[in-house]
Amino acid sequence: MAQQRLGIIMNGVTGRMGMNQHLIRSIVAIRKQGGVALKNGDRVMPDPILVGRDAGKLEKLAREHGIERWTTDLTAALKDKKDTVFFDAATTKLRAKLVKQAIAAGKHIYCEKPTAENLKDALSLAKAAKKARVKNGVVQDKIFLPGLMKIKELIDDGFFGRILSVKADFGYWVFEGQPEPLNRPSWNYRKKDGGGIILDMLCHWRYLLDNIFGDVKSVSCLGVNNIKQRWDESGKPYKADTDDAAYATFQLSNGIVAQFNTSWCTRPRRDDLVTFQVDGTQGSAVSGLIKCLTQSRAETPRPVWNPDVPQPIDLFKTWTEYAGKGTYDNGFKVEWEMFIRHLCENAPFKWNLLEAAKGVQLAEAGLKSWKQRKWIDLPKLKI
Repeated sequence: MAQQRLGIIMNGVTGRMGMNQHLIRSIVAIRKQGGVALKNGDRVMPDPILVGRDAGKLEKLAREHGIERWTTDLTAALKDKKDTVFFDAATTKLRAKLVKQAIAAGKHIYCEKPTAENLKDALSLAKAAKKARVKNGVVQDKIFLPGLMKIKELIDDGFFGRILSVKADFGYWVFEGQPEPLNRPSWNYRKKDGGGIILDMLCHWRYLLDNIFGDVKSVSCLGVNNIKQRWDESGKPYKADTDDAAYATFQLSNGIVAQFNTSWCTRPRRDDLVTFQVDGTQGSAVSGLIKCLTQSRAETPRPVWNPDVPQPIDLFKTWTEYAGKGTYDNGFKVEWEMFIRHLCENAPFKWNLLEAAKGVQLAEAGLKSWKQRKWIDLPKLKI
């Protein structure tokens, strides 16, 4: 058994998502477990170099997690032939430019989504990677959530019968920055910086629907700019000029209808920050990030509509928890391990830059639907 080194340029890891999910809970966790095991018994050990603009933050982060290398010079990092992978979790506004720069340097690509602000640029990245013959992958974390993996198991087992609909309720209250401190980056609410919940979240909903329920055929979407002034990280007020809530209906190619409410302006009273409900002829299920509850046809209650008396049936108690078939690791870490195996032993990995472009296509169609107030069809993408 041998150990292989994998040099990874990690850009944008001082941000919330890059630091917590990708660095600490994925790469650092993989290093602590002794690397990623390959079929031949070898293990691949990630050797990251942290890249960003703030030297102080980088040095502190590297020291806290036992990482030897960091730099503020991305151009120099891309020139190092010993580091073969470029990862980006910085802002959407810069992603297409940085990924294209890394492709030109011959690096394999793994990055967050959306991969670009528009479909043209997203497709150009997929084309560039194909031409350069570099392997590429994009984070599609939600299909690796334990709750949704359990729903996929139920689908594969035929529990639902014919699936009729999928409903999702996602979001929570994002504080404006005054008097309470903000709890999401301010760029998310500025159009010029690549903000907007439609661009952010419809990319997630595309791969989730495509991979678990069926290909998205068309979309009807309404966006809302609810809160028009927020305060940034330095306490300065700014104009919040982009959508902070979206209400979308999707038609899938197999006839399933999906309805997703997505909002940074809601106070959830539900089991989790996101819940997914699947209704079928033989049963239903509701999942959050981890937990999944089911109700079979035999367990389905027969409530009577009577507005004059309190509901006599405790509808919450008519559901049964589904434990799933195995153990479920952090979804970001799971996908990192899959991509590393793809790099090192050519294991299958379908979630590439072209798949990511489908998410940008849906976001673009959602924005168009909102503007034109009509259904938008999604043609098949190819490069």
